[in-house]
Amino acid sequence: MILEPIFQPFLQQRPICVMARAVLERLFDPGRLDQLFERTAQRQYTHRLLFSSLAELMSQVVLGLHPSVHAAVQSLRGRLPVGDDAIYGKLQNVELAVSQALVHDSAQQVTPVLQALGATLPPWLPGYHIKILDGNHLEATEHRLEELRTTWAAPLPGKSLVVLDQPTMTVTDILLTENGQAQERSLLPDVLPLVRPQDLWLGDRNFCTFGFLFGIAERQAYFLIRQHGCVVGELLGQRQARGRCATGRVYEQSLRLEDAAGRVRVVRRITVALDQPTRDGDTEIHLLTNLPAEVAAACVAELYQKRWTVEGLFLEVAQTLHGEINTLGYPKAALFALCLGFVACNAVALLKGALRATHGAEVVQEKVSGYYLALEIRQTYDGMMVAIPAEHWAVFGRLSASEMAAVLRAMAQHVSLPRYQKHPRGPKKKPPKRQRYQNGAHIATSKLLAARKSNR
Repeated sequence: MILEPIFQPFLQQRPICVMARAVLERLFDPGRLDQLFERTAQRQYTHRLLFSSLAELMSQVVLGLHPSVHAAVQSLRGRLPVGDDAIYGKLQNVELAVSQALVHDSAQQVTPVLQALGATLPPWLPGYHIKILDGNHLEATEHRLEELRTTWAAPLPGKSLVVLDQPTMTVTDILLTENGQAQERSLLPDVLPLVRPQDLWLGDRNFCTFGFLFGIAERQAYFLIRQHGCVVGELLGQRQARGRCATGRVYEQSLRLEDAAGRVRVVRRITVALDQPTRDGDTEIHLLTNLPAEVAAACVAELYQKRWTVEGLFLEVAQTLHGEINTLGYPKAALFALCLGFVACNAVALLKGALRATHGAEVVQEKVSGYYLALEIRQTYDGMMVAIPAEHWAVFGRLSASEMAAVLRAMAQHVSLPRYQKHPRGPKKKPPKRQRYQNGAHIATSKLLAARKSNR
């Protein structure tokens, strides 16, 4: 496919922004999103405001193109067929099933293109399809709702469980609850239908329940989950030393588990005696897995450490992509914005895949910063959309996966990677001890700097 001449100036100067807009056109294709809404919504319906228009409006806030929902509404005034009240009413009532389906659909669109690019990542453990499960509670919102104005308590608009697919680094599924005080494990029954044979699920101890462990195993899949104190069993045999991993000495022992229904399963219990205690003061951590014995215990321990990959994704959604908007007090609205943040993350995953296919996987993995990618998109997007009208972008929503892959590969050849260089910080230093705080106390910074000079 040869792009129209109107794209060429931006493709030469800001190829990342053109790539991002092409991917977003694919993920936010209006016809497909409106069909998704009609297929998924149970109570909401389309009158005059299309769901695709609402998604477009909110995506501009999530991408940081507008500082608030109100500013985005102002920018589209005259283009939408309804008033502000109708927009806010629809936003406040977006059903959780629709938001969840939006994230799943974006992964379904991204994955075939990544495969056509040959840009999926090697599995962390050959022969297994790794899924990382983690919870994310949204930050407290402002006290804008009338019901919140009489309390000092932090209002929590909801909680989510996120499933990250390791080979594609896309969020394939998200499970939501409006109850910000809910336990993460209350959503686990909805995770089990997502488990497929030969999956390997990584998770923290919050997900260590008899029902979840047994449910994964019964689906011919595997788990690697830190042991929770409420999941106890009978230790079998003697603990055996199994070498070291990056964080400590590794030991292994069998553990017999029996649930309330009388089901029995013997699992491997991998213990890491840590060189440094955790922030909670733990000197050992115990990992439960049903992986076969040929997967070495030290390898199991190293795999568990990679679970922290998903934490970086949450940080990107919260800070770089503005997926958590603390002015949205209504839970459904806040969770909808969060899901749009993960859709944007899937778009970034496809951008990085195109860069890997063109410039090499190791270079992109180690050196390209998601922050600087998002920053360029934010700075250039609005001007580009003025210069290139919307109708010219529609073609990207109609391309096949292989055609989209070829276009992205061609665009990626124009990208200069040093512009998006990562700047990793060194290891954190222990903070110095501060003087006791006195209410109302203050100090002049200039005096501190002068004292530092005089002490040299």
